[in-house]
Amino acid sequence: MPGDTPATKGERANLLACLEQQRNCIRLTAFGLTDAQVRAIPTVSPLSVGGIIKHVTNAERSWIDKVALLPPEPFDPSGYGDSFVMRPDETLQDLIDASIECGRYTEATIAGIADLSQDVPVPKDVPFFEKGLDAWEVRWVLIHLIEELARHAGHADIIREHIDGGTMHAIMATAENWPEEPWLEHWKPSGDQVIP
Repeated sequence: MPGDTPATKGERANLLACLEQQRNCIRLTAFGLTDAQVRAIPTVSPLSVGGIIKHVTNAERSWIDKVALLPPEPFDPSGYGDSFVMRPDETLQDLIDASIECGRYTEATIAGIADLSQDVPVPKDVPFFEKGLDAWEVRWVLIHLIEELARHAGHADIIREHIDGGTMHAIMATAENWPEEPWLEHWKPSGDQVIP
């Protein structure tokens, strides 16, 4: 079915394809929206589409920095909630560009890993990481990122539906030029929205 992760061969290729599919789905929740709409917080949750795109990009980069064995940033609990906030000086295009660049960074980093069983040290100062665990495997990190992005893709889907009623398959069909089917209508812009 269109919209599924492309079929590929091998563990590494499949993990990266699933991760890119989730990354793309989150970006598509902003398809056709204005900067004001991606900043909108239309539910009782403090989340916005733009904030989610920003958060998952930052989270992915942080995890891949760990895989690359870069020195970790100290955990700052005061700034954790701000990772979901799209600042007034940030645009949707900024967030999309950062997401695309992060995907390239992930793929390049993983391409340089000979064995997905390689250890990724667990930072000891993060309160929600498992205590007493010294390392994850690279493959665990990739599976965790797929889980993280999929969870937030669902959040972004709900927020998008509150903004204009747009649903993922209809948006994806429009963005990717799928032929209309009896079971699928394309997303149609309203008001100041446009099809990019």
